[in-house]
Amino acid sequence: MDSLDMQVLSAVQRWTADGHKVALVTVAKTWGSSPRPPGAWLALRDDGTVQGSVSGGCIEDDLIARMRDGRISGTQPFALSYGVTKEEATRFGLPCGGTLELVVEPAPDVAALSAMTGLIANGQLALRTVDVNQGTVSYAHGSRGDAVQWAEGKLTTVHGPRRRLLIIGAGQISFYLAQMALPLDYEVIVCDPRVEYSSAWQVPGTELRTDMPDDAVLALNLDPNSAVVALTHDPKLDDMALLEALKSPAFYVGALGSKLNNDKRRARLQQYFDITTEEAERLHGPVGLPIGSRTPPETAVAILAEMTAVKNGVGATFSRNRPGTPASQRA
Repeated sequence: MDSLDMQVLSAVQRWTADGHKVALVTVAKTWGSSPRPPGAWLALRDDGTVQGSVSGGCIEDDLIARMRDGRISGTQPFALSYGVTKEEATRFGLPCGGTLELVVEPAPDVAALSAMTGLIANGQLALRTVDVNQGTVSYAHGSRGDAVQWAEGKLTTVHGPRRRLLIIGAGQISFYLAQMALPLDYEVIVCDPRVEYSSAWQVPGTELRTDMPDDAVLALNLDPNSAVVALTHDPKLDDMALLEALKSPAFYVGALGSKLNNDKRRARLQQYFDITTEEAERLHGPVGLPIGSRTPPETAVAILAEMTAVKNGVGATFSRNRPGTPASQRA
């Protein structure tokens, strides 16, 4: 669940406790270019105050107007579409003729939302299904691999820490990368068997493992919502973890180091281990976007930017022959 969605949950509960009428709006489906993905939430208070987002702003203005003039009322959830025509898309500021289909709940069950918040706080996944036809909302435990579904008037959304980031190495770059990944709602696991590094690790909200990195990769049973970044610069640690990660369905696998060293790493993995050329080419190395990073925080930004691009399916294949490799990755 995005950190923004946790803010929405908190707002719904807080505003209701203060005596306000609150509606909950969820993105059910998008066509074309849309600013927010299916499952994104918006909490809408009776005075027009909002928390969260379902678009770039213009649709929110229309939803506020609907709330204020009473068009969002009662208890029955309903579907609402924007951008069905080119003129409407232009009116609401949807780029490239985008279309949004929303599910609006004029009176969400706050007690149930509070219970779901408890599940998420305990690190569990939750499925929430809104049946527009029946006017019901149900909850169930989720599992990794569950996805947003919208069909025949039923919207099922997945809430909880759906993405994981395994960082190999507990050095400086890892320190900044872990801190930046947490607000993006990654479950962050740091693995470093070197006591000189692991004993000094202090990033609240992360899990520290001291087993061998390849054992950690296998134990985590990586899925398509997992990412692995190797940052030790020690082939004995990085390569064994990458060997297992590249064979997994993880959506992103990256390694620190220069283009030359990463090319050698790909060749080494193929020559001595059962890594195919296709699997070796999945490695993002040098890791991160080429933004000219020179410091550990800048390198962490570059890594998260590339991870986000890959996750969202908008990242072009960035050339490994790019000039100006950051100093932090030249070794």
